[in-house]
Amino acid sequence: MSATAAVFYLKDGYHTGGQALYGRQAASEGFLKALVQYGTSQSLYCYTAEQSGFTEFCEQIKPWLSQQRDVRWLPYGDPQLLAQPGALFRPDSVISSLVWERRFLDQRAYSICGITHSIASKDAMEDLGKLLLAPVQPWDALVCPSPAIKTVIERLWEQWSRYLAQRTGGTLQQEIKLPVIPLGVDCKAFPQGEQAQTVRRSLRAKWDIGQTDIVVLYVGRLSFSTKAHPVPMFMALERAQRATGKTIHLVLAGWFESDAESVSFRDCAQVFCPSVITSCVDGRSPDIRTNVWAIADIFISLADNIQETFGLTPIEAMAAGIPTIVSDWNGYHDSVRHELDGFRIPTQLSPPGVGLDLAWEQLNGMLHYSAYAAHTAMMVAIDVDACTHALTTLITNPDLRARMGASGRQRAEQVYDWKVVIAAHEALWQELAEIRAIALESTPLAPNESPYPLVDDPFRLFAHYPTATLTGDTILKLGDMAQPTPLQALQQIGITNFGAERRVDLSVQTAILGAIAEQGSLSVATILQRYANNDPATLIQTLLYLLKFDILRLER
Repeated sequence: MSATAAVFYLKDGYHTGGQALYGRQAASEGFLKALVQYGTSQSLYCYTAEQSGFTEFCEQIKPWLSQQRDVRWLPYGDPQLLAQPGALFRPDSVISSLVWERRFLDQRAYSICGITHSIASKDAMEDLGKLLLAPVQPWDALVCPSPAIKTVIERLWEQWSRYLAQRTGGTLQQEIKLPVIPLGVDCKAFPQGEQAQTVRRSLRAKWDIGQTDIVVLYVGRLSFSTKAHPVPMFMALERAQRATGKTIHLVLAGWFESDAESVSFRDCAQVFCPSVITSCVDGRSPDIRTNVWAIADIFISLADNIQETFGLTPIEAMAAGIPTIVSDWNGYHDSVRHELDGFRIPTQLSPPGVGLDLAWEQLNGMLHYSAYAAHTAMMVAIDVDACTHALTTLITNPDLRARMGASGRQRAEQVYDWKVVIAAHEALWQELAEIRAIALESTPLAPNESPYPLVDDPFRLFAHYPTATLTGDTILKLGDMAQPTPLQALQQIGITNFGAERRVDLSVQTAILGAIAEQGSLSVATILQRYANNDPATLIQTLLYLLKFDILRLER
């Protein structure tokens, strides 16, 4: 049986059809599509709270199913079913609560796998910090799309562990794995050869771009605060145009988060690259997302933001056979090979210790996240001269563009194609299953210990509140309300029938009352023994409910 994982499914996390389009959504939608198309397991598992979510899942994957698959719903309310696939995949790093939830059941039943996207916000970092305290196991994993983001997490945990050791006098060992598996791209979705040329001619004619003009393409959210400040790109393009005398078009395929930012981008283009023909197209449109690559001669992405962790669009450009110019930043370090697939442009960052004011203001809420990221990015410098040189080199050398584009396309097929990436995830899930079978359990649960001490069984945490606690020796007899009419009334009023799903069936309640009436009284232990085919905790909760409304009464 092939290794697989249930998909923790929330439509927004895997859907790119909304007004806002984020990289995590594109990556997660691509992952889901690829799991359906290239996953080797016969079964597909969907983990959702409601059946309506499972219906949405089935509708989303229907166009991608090319063979008969066993598609199963695993509801949140019954997480032990996750033992069937053996792993749960959540498309983000917010997995600490899932780890604690599993401790209420069986820590060895299944593995939990998350994946990191942006982790620069206070909330995201605090979620990662929680993992250091959660009962993670050697068979759990948090996938890092790039070595750059793995280093950030390791550094974060190292600093947090050092503090916790000072605070508690103990040391913490992080058990969870941090494998590096890149995000993927569907290489076959990017047309090549004559098909690409046909799309290129058609779109260029439609957008009034000359067939021999140079098109430099940027794809992604158009945000100076959380993606890339456009001015270094604008300045380098202007200088490259003046150096080459070529007609250059800059096509920005993306979307603005505000009208004010749209105006600012256009104003900057007029000021800093007036000789370059700049246009914006809606990158949220599926047609544009699919076809805009064909018009480009050069792809550019000068990311300068700590929001970025991997960078999917350069991989898409490589799959389209376009030479890339990217900043030497985060995941771009590893994806674009300098002077092979394109050029990486040097970056400069402020030294450690300079940004403590930003950290403090993010912590106390004076800076919301986008402002925090924007202030940080304003202290990241891109080497404009190096970018100008890279642009000029590619603009004037069509043979080099072709060679670098072909090199990038080959690298995308070999390293980043979803077939390769899904195989890496399946290999990880198989490895985790093997570890789960033999590894010692971290933080095993002792008898009568709370699975999650901060959200304990209320009847343990508040056991000192009442006069007495129900025990097996407690003797119960019928109360004055143990009559058919009062019982029916209790069921018909909302606040007296509340919590009915946590009590045994009415027929069992009636049987218990009948047995007590026949005997005069019964101990709790006797009732538990007689009705042992029911869950003991549910039986106890039912007895307390009946005591609450004087259907039963303590025999003193």
